[in-house]
Amino acid sequence: MSDPIKHECGIAVLRLLKPIEHYIEKYGTAFYGLNKMYLLMEKQHNRGQDGAGLANIKLDMEPGQRYISRKRSISNKPIQEIFDYVNQKFRDLQISDPDKLKDPAYLKANYGFTGELFLGHLRYGTFGKNSIESCHPFLRQNNWMTRNLVVAGNFNLTNVDELFDILKNIGQHPKEKSDTVTVLEKIGHFLDVENERLFQKYKTLGYSNKEISDLISKHIDISDILKNSAEDWDGGYAMAGLFGHGDAFVLRDPSSIRPAYYYHDDEIAVVASERPAIQTAFNLQEDQIKELDGGNAFIIRKNGEISIKEIRQPLERKACSFERIYFSRGSDIEIYSERKQLGHNVFPQVMEAINNDIENAVFSFIPNTAETAYYGMIKAAEDHLNAQKLELIKNMSDRQDDNAIWDILSKRAKVEKVAIKDAKLRTFITQDDDRDDLVAHVYDITYGTITRGKDNLVVIDDSIVRGTTLRNSILRILDRLGPKNIIVVSSAPQIRYPDCYGIDMAKLGDFVAFQAAIALLKDHGKDALLDEVYELCKQELEKPKNQMVNHVKKIYDPFTPDEISAKISELLTPKNIQAGVKIIYQNIEGLHAACPNHKGDWYFTGNYPTPGGNKVVNKAFVNFMEGVNVRAY
Repeated sequence: MSDPIKHECGIAVLRLLKPIEHYIEKYGTAFYGLNKMYLLMEKQHNRGQDGAGLANIKLDMEPGQRYISRKRSISNKPIQEIFDYVNQKFRDLQISDPDKLKDPAYLKANYGFTGELFLGHLRYGTFGKNSIESCHPFLRQNNWMTRNLVVAGNFNLTNVDELFDILKNIGQHPKEKSDTVTVLEKIGHFLDVENERLFQKYKTLGYSNKEISDLISKHIDISDILKNSAEDWDGGYAMAGLFGHGDAFVLRDPSSIRPAYYYHDDEIAVVASERPAIQTAFNLQEDQIKELDGGNAFIIRKNGEISIKEIRQPLERKACSFERIYFSRGSDIEIYSERKQLGHNVFPQVMEAINNDIENAVFSFIPNTAETAYYGMIKAAEDHLNAQKLELIKNMSDRQDDNAIWDILSKRAKVEKVAIKDAKLRTFITQDDDRDDLVAHVYDITYGTITRGKDNLVVIDDSIVRGTTLRNSILRILDRLGPKNIIVVSSAPQIRYPDCYGIDMAKLGDFVAFQAAIALLKDHGKDALLDEVYELCKQELEKPKNQMVNHVKKIYDPFTPDEISAKISELLTPKNIQAGVKIIYQNIEGLHAACPNHKGDWYFTGNYPTPGGNKVVNKAFVNFMEGVNVRAY
């Protein structure tokens, strides 16, 4: 994106289903699981720029032996730091006593991260401080093995205040009001309840406390704990947890907002946020990996039994479309195809913007993540030209004229790499003084790619959220090439509404589409609508959450998408720029056609999949009108 936004954490859960000796014999290493976790996390690094964490549980350890290990990092290279820390002790052992590296009993007794159950997390913080305390996995510790809990997730809940009050009402005293702590304590509470239920049951039957601990680990009801814990959650989540005795789960929200994929065979069970990470780590085909359905939990018992249980009734599937547009790695077979289709689908609007003058158009992309959509746009341009060529050849009077036919066949869309990002320069810019001048040079342009004053430059982007980077740097940079017009194409529709399910887009006033709608209301003398919507939103917030509707839609209703796009173009055009500027967006129909199985489009349409979304958007508008610069959840 030209506008950087924080988003989308990533998770990876791995359970080794065979004894460690099996992996030594078959793969030549006792660190098979640790190595695979490194791959699973590194292949999802796009989801964790702010930090990472790794936890491991050893099965069947004796009392007094440490069985839970955890390492977290918020360094510039958090995954590398974590695995360097973990592996350093093994490198030392390699020097002092290498035979011990093939002794599972010795390793488990003396070294951390040598167990059978792993949980990895990549953090992309959307709120709060970027501190080590904010990094997952989180621990809830207890001397009873079955009461220990490790939790990490890709999630945001809209109703943290309500859940916090529930915890207080059941007698807890949470250390802070955050969705992560709230989730941890909610699951922990019902884990305690289940432990106590089983303890009393087996105590009544005459078992000793030591016998009861073993019985609890065998009969604890994971699905019941999750049903009670998640009953009141409103949001998008892929929640992963490990229990101290060796059970594990991943739970997905009922609307399938956040992604989760799984695979298992007789050696391993694995869940991750992205399918290609599993494919790469275990050399699998895409059809071997399954998507976890919304409202379901993938449960791995200590004895290796695997099941999928419905925890909450699934709702209409509203899987996040931003995953497909930008967030997930483009190496997924379906995502790659969908991103190309997004570029293809927006091409008719491109042709309209350049008045069908494709001969004097140069096509490119910024940033690199938009490259796949660019291929789709170029494919559409080639299809358009091929149709033209066919008609020209059919209408030729002399079809034996090779030169004339060759002139027709040689018509091509002009494609160029017009801008290259200078990452080193970007890193250097840390002070506000003279910042604008330095930012204007973050991209190097490729001189000579544009015929000055004649060519229209068409540049595709993943999405345009705030537009500040376009206005402050990119458009000025591209103008140096001397194009007649600069057409910036967003492969995503206009972002009009805040996200509350894990993406850092929480404030209405940040969105250039919202700014454009406000400006249009004032231009047309309709700004009284702002006060009307403000009162409606305040009234809506007095209602029960499940009765609320999104009144912010009324701000956009008086105008067509094209009118808003034209106003955005006006707002983002820098002063003293020579080229004309047009900004065009994908339409909703084009988005749905390209991503038919991921219709979570609330940031574009305002159609939120949970009641909490409507509460958040109304609150966000109230905050905007009152000048309160905070997120609405």
